[in-house]
Amino acid sequence: MFNPTQADVRRFFCATHAKQQAGQPMEAIETLAGLWIAEHPEYQPELADVDTALARNYDETPDRTNPFLHLSMHLSISEQCSIDQPRGIRQAVELLAARLGSLHDAHHAAMECLGTMLWEAQRAGRAPDGDAYIACVQRRATRG
Repeated sequence: MFNPTQADVRRFFCATHAKQQAGQPMEAIETLAGLWIAEHPEYQPELADVDTALARNYDETPDRTNPFLHLSMHLSISEQCSIDQPRGIRQAVELLAARLGSLHDAHHAAMECLGTMLWEAQRAGRAPDGDAYIACVQRRATRG
């Protein structure tokens, strides 16, 4: 299993942004990441300087969103939907996107569910509960 370090993730997004800005060819995963980077122009200054990105500690600025975590979650949800793992995530996100009128907004809502699932699993020292994650996204999709 691929297990990138924090520095690997930051370098990936910075390099993807640089390629995107230069109009260079990109790998498929970079193209997907580039789409989410384009959806978040507020992060682009932080992606433009890899040295600053590597040095920044977002734990010291809790009022600021960590763009690398945020973009990683978009990428993760996109990949989950592409292979429907955990089973049912694709439909749940599609229903949520239809209700909200935006795939981007659906991802943000699903991120809250994903974050909660991961936090609860870490806190309890157990594997993430994919069923609870799907149920959370489904609840958000059916709220009226």
